[in-house]
Amino acid sequence: MTNKSKIINDPVFGFITIPNAFLYDLIQHPYFQRLNRIKQLGVAFFVYPGAQHTRFQHSLGAMYLMNETIKQLRFKGQEISNDEANGLLSAILLHDIGHAPFSHVLENILINGVSHEEITLMLMKKINAAYNGELDIAIKIFNNLYHKKFMHQLVSGQLDMDRLDYLRRDSFFTGVTEGTIGSARIIKMLNVQDDKLVVEAKGIYSIENFLVARRFMYWQVYLHKTSVAAEKLLVKILKRAKALCTNGETLFASPALAYFIRQNVTQETFNTDTDAICNFIALDDSDILSAIKVWAKHPDIILSTLSQAFINRKLFKVKQQDLSANERNKLIDTYVQHFGIERNDASYFFEVEPLGISSTYHRGNDQILIQSSDGSLLDIADASDMLDITILDKKVAKNYFCYYSINR
Repeated sequence: MTNKSKIINDPVFGFITIPNAFLYDLIQHPYFQRLNRIKQLGVAFFVYPGAQHTRFQHSLGAMYLMNETIKQLRFKGQEISNDEANGLLSAILLHDIGHAPFSHVLENILINGVSHEEITLMLMKKINAAYNGELDIAIKIFNNLYHKKFMHQLVSGQLDMDRLDYLRRDSFFTGVTEGTIGSARIIKMLNVQDDKLVVEAKGIYSIENFLVARRFMYWQVYLHKTSVAAEKLLVKILKRAKALCTNGETLFASPALAYFIRQNVTQETFNTDTDAICNFIALDDSDILSAIKVWAKHPDIILSTLSQAFINRKLFKVKQQDLSANERNKLIDTYVQHFGIERNDASYFFEVEPLGISSTYHRGNDQILIQSSDGSLLDIADASDMLDITILDKKVAKNYFCYYSINR
């Protein structure tokens, strides 16, 4: 145990102590260490050069916040056993281990119809089998099957430790100070009533700031038009690579990447082929980047052009509106003439991307409840006297037309 009492110096929260030997072993597990090689914000570094942080750092930060929350809830009289605390800490620590390379960007490209949450659960079950059921409570909490329902809210809810970390961390590494939130203050104000996570009335302004900061970060960082353009370019590269492999082309790729671009991997594949999960855990950002560097010199004009554009940051241009049919036909004609390709293949050089935030806060089973001094509960949308939070429940949509520009 002495060798496993580690302290990690985190740039966001300072010194993070790993609570116990079991959690240390989880951090040392290859499934978790893989997160060191997956960027938290995908390709946002094209816009914010400081956004080089990883899912590994984020998960450690979320574990730290969960540990602080457990201490706070215990201080307020909530009964959380050591096994339950380990379950909460394990669940939040492992909540992202199912992410594909570049986080959300390639989630539905390399694997068809399987979310990162589903893969996370598969991996948690494999670890649990190796650890003789020590993740039983963590898995129940993750699946919202544990009898103390507030615990799932701490792992996956509108005020969970995932959000409290990524907003602070993403704001820090991008330099977008408007996204900064008072995570310590929010945690101090948390309590549990009727098996629901609640916020003491004194914390209402911190929650208002949290909701506004989250909305701001979506448009300024997560859905920034240049980040979206870089994502579309990366997606087009992988789609072209898969199309060439389907037609019998043999492309340079690591064994793990080759597994996913040479066949259509689905949920059924994971259920029937044991190689699927093994290749997935061997796959990270470096597999994609090394392949694209080689593909930049491939004789296929589409693959090489797109790969060169990604490597050299010649990203898709973006218009915040779709083109008319006539404008799009002219653009396709330009690509056909310039690259000598078929009209159907011209679609690799553009994409219409409808983006929207359905809601920053929505009422439902997972409300953010404000607890008054007399114990009564009020939805934050009704309790707030400074913001019209119902506006945050409205969908905001934009159409981005991303396209490769020949004349730069």
